[in-house]
Amino acid sequence: MNTLNTEWQKQVVNWEYSSAATPDMAEIPVQPFPASLHESGETRVIELNISKVLETPYPATSPSLLANYIRICEGEHIQTQCTATSEVFFVMRGSGRTITEQGIITWKQGDAFALPGNTPLTHEANSDSALYWTHDQPLLNYLGVSPTKKRFNPVFYSQESMVGEVAALREIALQEKRNRVGIILGNKDCSKTKTMTHSMWSLFNLLPAGEMQKPHRHQSIALDLAVSGNANTYTLLGKKVDSDGNIINPIKAVWSPNSVFITPPGWWHSHHNESDEDAYVFPVQDAALHTYLRTLDIQFVK
Repeated sequence: MNTLNTEWQKQVVNWEYSSAATPDMAEIPVQPFPASLHESGETRVIELNISKVLETPYPATSPSLLANYIRICEGEHIQTQCTATSEVFFVMRGSGRTITEQGIITWKQGDAFALPGNTPLTHEANSDSALYWTHDQPLLNYLGVSPTKKRFNPVFYSQESMVGEVAALREIALQEKRNRVGIILGNKDCSKTKTMTHSMWSLFNLLPAGEMQKPHRHQSIALDLAVSGNANTYTLLGKKVDSDGNIINPIKAVWSPNSVFITPPGWWHSHHNESDEDAYVFPVQDAALHTYLRTLDIQFVK
């Protein structure tokens, strides 16, 4: 046996199948990130980073995504750039514009947009503003790769168009007791997976006043932005449901406006609005990648 064979053999470590088929990985927590993180202070990017929990040497909010708050003070600007294939933005407050390689887009509270990563962006604020920014750089860090090709064209969703489309679905969705009252935001270049980008997925979901949306689950991790809501609007999350479809020993995540919480993979979660005001949530997930891999495994309580 030659020297190279001997050196490579030093890397070998094997495990008995039945005891090692499900490795002991760190669990994804139901982690909240309060709006107070972006409500004051200087213009900056605030990483929603749980890398210590995930045991990654790079910032991450889930194994494949990094979510951030971007605070931009009135009249100021900030540049962002990530080594990613996809990035998604939602305007939590304020108004302004973003300068891209393709040109300039203007935005205001409630708008959303997505574009391929790996290019510099400059965000300028007309008023005190905050953006929710999520991208897939952690996935590329794990794979040890860099983006080499644009996989989709940028896309913009106005607040008016999203709210209007959801409003048109409202009555029939409630009458038919659909699991959610929302729209999956799409891109013509990602029609096969019916997603915003080829790796990332977002839903604009209405939780009407006084309503409850039954539990469902999926294998993608959701990084949920509460667009609106109050102490009486919340999500219940748990690993199991009982025979009646109720979540057993749930954890409660309150929909505090412009705050984010993590929904772990495979956990059942139901939405509850015990107030007299409608509420909206904007989850961002790597569900497009799971859909392509046929591993999303979404399930609904009937």
